Amino acid sequence: MELPSPVVLAPMAGVTNVAFRTLCREQELARTGSVSGLYVCEMVTARALVERNPKTLHMTTFAPDENPRSLQLYTTDAEYTYRATRMIVEEDLADHVDMNFGCPVPKVTRRGGGAALPFKRRLFRDIVAAAVRATEGTDVPVTVKFRVGIDDDHHTHLDAGRIAAGEGAAAVALHARTAAQQYSGEADWTQIARLVEHMDGTGVPVLGNGDIFRATDARAMMDRTGCDGVVVGRGCLGRPWLFAELSAELRGLPVPEEPTFGEVADVMVRHAELLAAHDGEEKACRDLRKHVTWYLRGFPAGGDLRRTLARVSSLAELREALATVRDSGLADTRADDADGARGRQGSPAKVALPEGWLDDPEDAMVPSAGADAENSGG
Repeated sequence: MELPSPVVLAPMAGVTNVAFRTLCREQELARTGSVSGLYVCEMVTARALVERNPKTLHMTTFAPDENPRSLQLYTTDAEYTYRATRMIVEEDLADHVDMNFGCPVPKVTRRGGGAALPFKRRLFRDIVAAAVRATEGTDVPVTVKFRVGIDDDHHTHLDAGRIAAGEGAAAVALHARTAAQQYSGEADWTQIARLVEHMDGTGVPVLGNGDIFRATDARAMMDRTGCDGVVVGRGCLGRPWLFAELSAELRGLPVPEEPTFGEVADVMVRHAELLAAHDGEEKACRDLRKHVTWYLRGFPAGGDLRRTLARVSSLAELREALATVRDSGLADTRADDADGARGRQGSPAKVALPEGWLDDPEDAMVPSAGADAENSGG
């Protein structure tokens, strides 16, 4: 799979649905004249996909003009991995499959999933091999995303990179934090550089993830680490136009200017309209509420506007509330610290793991039967 720009939207639960991906693509097209990156669907569970869970199938919705279609799987079991990936291939559900081994959420790691799983090298190998085997004879690539490790005493990224390459993964992506860090502190880009060096000779590209908040961050990461591209998560929250800036910077084009308050208001309305088309108007307005703080960051939005936006229940109410931005004369203002760090950070914490998980890294036993079921539906 060839892309004009080495920029990837990281899957984020409850965020990177078809509405948000469409919005990011529209913003890139409007600001640069083309769509050049890869926009990945929010994570879905392999088992839930195989069982045709209605919620999961709805989450895998792609826009009619979305190309390529990229889907990320969460899995702890090679059998369900194979069946889910084979289903994706045979039913033409997506053009690319990414594997999630980076989630640090306790309910995932305590059952052996996400960032906990690469510690079990044989199990990790079995799962990656199953996904690749399911795509044999097709042009659907399988990529793998993981973290530096469980904590500073249990780094897994170097082994994970080599194992993934050996089993046929088309690329790997590293979030340069451990699971114990969650999203706190700063990403350690030196670990990306270590992985790039470790992967030398495999022919498998390495993508870097962590603390990409502005166009120059992507260039800095690639220059400092030697990675082949960047994966962007929290930096685009409330800033779907960030991908236009990243693409322009990396392709040598003029970097678009940050939008005005009035332009952001228009984007918020468009976001709500896309959500309504996907989930219905009432749910769309509820869903948009979590995006409001991200969109308004740095703008002189008073408490009244913020409270009103937090309560809107229809598109008409949303349009009426945001019309006040233009009426107030603030439409031409630009945000302060628009490209600063954003999104959840949390605090470092001990990683919840299954009992005895760290006893034997060569144990290939699949985690308890509830590991997939607990996260069924995404």
